[in-house]
Amino acid sequence: MPLLAFILLAVSSLVAAAQEPVLVVVEKKASQVGFYTSSGERVAGVAVGKTPHEMVLDPDGRHLYVSDNGVLWMSYEGPGGNSVSIVDIKERKKVGEISTGKFHRPHGMSIDPLTHRMIVTSENPDRLVLVDLKSRSVINDFDNGGKAPHMVMFGPNAEWVYASNTRSDTLGAVNVKTGETKVIPIGKYPQGSALSEDGKYLYATCSDSAGIHIIDTATQEEVGVIEAGKGVNRVAITPDQKTLVYSIGSEGRAVGFADIASRKQTGKVDLGGSPLSISLSKDGKHAFAGVQDNDEIWVVSVDGRKVVQVIRTPKGAGPDPVMAIGPYQPPK
Repeated sequence: MPLLAFILLAVSSLVAAAQEPVLVVVEKKASQVGFYTSSGERVAGVAVGKTPHEMVLDPDGRHLYVSDNGVLWMSYEGPGGNSVSIVDIKERKKVGEISTGKFHRPHGMSIDPLTHRMIVTSENPDRLVLVDLKSRSVINDFDNGGKAPHMVMFGPNAEWVYASNTRSDTLGAVNVKTGETKVIPIGKYPQGSALSEDGKYLYATCSDSAGIHIIDTATQEEVGVIEAGKGVNRVAITPDQKTLVYSIGSEGRAVGFADIASRKQTGKVDLGGSPLSISLSKDGKHAFAGVQDNDEIWVVSVDGRKVVQVIRTPKGAGPDPVMAIGPYQPPK
C-alpha cells in the first residue's frame, strides 16, 4: 500500500473512532436515549416510551432495557407507563418492548445473567415484577414490603433482591424463589444501591438522612452507616472495590467519595447543579453525573477529584442516568 494511502486510511480510522459513541444517556424529559462521543457530541437519539427513568444492559452487551415510567417525578400523580423499551446499542434503534401489564410506572431494574431474568420495581401498584427476558414477559410479582419501591438490586447468587421503599424508610428484601419478604429498616427516603463484588455488602443511599447504609447480605441487617451529606441518591463502587462514588443532589450539588475500609467520606467535588445519577467509566477513572434540570452531564476524575468535562445535552433533554458503552477519554 502506498504511504499516502496508508496515512489517509489511518487518519480516517482515527476520525471514525472519535465519532463512535461511548456514552448512552437516558434523556428523561425528551423521552429518548441519546448516544454521545467522548468529546460530548450527540451522534444519535432513539425515541422510547414516555418519560424514561432508568436503564440496564443485557448480559449480551448489546441490548439496553429502559423503564418507560411515564411521569417526571415519583411524587407526581397519574397512572404512568407500563412498558420497558429495548434498544439495540449497535444499531441505535428501538427493537422491542416488554409490557408490564397492570404494573405501572416501572422504574429500577436489575438483571440476573444466569437465568436471564430481570426484576423491575412497579410504583403503581407497589410491587416487584419478575420478567423473563427470553420471552419478554412478566412471569411473577412480589410484595416489596413497603411503599414506593424505587431502585432494586439482585443480591449474591440472585436469590434475594433488595428494593428501596422510599416512602417506608426501608429496604424490602425478597426471595425470588420462595416469595419470602423481609423488611430492613434504614434511613429516610432510600434511593440507590450498589453491591460489593464479593456480594457480602450492599451499600444503600438515603437522601433525607445524609448517609449510605451498609447491609450485611448474609444476616440482612444494617452493620454501619457512612455519613455522606444530605441529598445522596446514587452510588457506585470503583473496580478495585476500595472507593464509593456517589451523587449528592438537593442542596449538596456534588459528587462524593468514601473509603470503604474506613467507612469515611474522603472528599467531594462541587458541581454546577443538582445531580440525580452517578455511574463510572469502564476503567473506573471517571464518574458521570446527570444534572437533569441543567441539561448537563458532569464528568469527574475519580483519582484527580476534579471536574474534567461538562457535556451539554440538547435543551429540554433532561439527562439522568449515563452508561459507558466504550472507553471514555476526556477531551484534551
